[in-house]
Amino acid sequence: MDVSKEMVKLAYQALEDKKGEDIQVIEIKDISIIADYFIIANGMNSLQVDALVDSVKDALGRKGYEPKRIEGIRSASWILMDYGDVVVHVFSKEDRLFYNLERIWRDGKSVSKEQLVL
Repeated sequence: MDVSKEMVKLAYQALEDKKGEDIQVIEIKDISIIADYFIIANGMNSLQVDALVDSVKDALGRKGYEPKRIEGIRSASWILMDYGDVVVHVFSKEDRLFYNLERIWRDGKSVSKEQLVL
């Protein structure tokens, strides 16, 4: 399994473990140089958003993956975690609806949970 797909699987599981809502994986490597994958999820409130971010950081960190940068921590309404080939977006429910990244990146390929299985 390639590294970026392993990171996606770890991040997805970490988000799921903390009850992240509507977790979406979009493969964008064929349409953008930004990354190979976007992972998008939301939490019910700022505490859950923080817990989702911590869970992803911990899960990826245990395997030696460190973020290049994390943006938006103070606002806790949209946090972007940049791991290079994988970018994790954790939103509040309201901001996710407002920014609607799924619509913006609709030309990417949706990746189901089942497709992430090793």
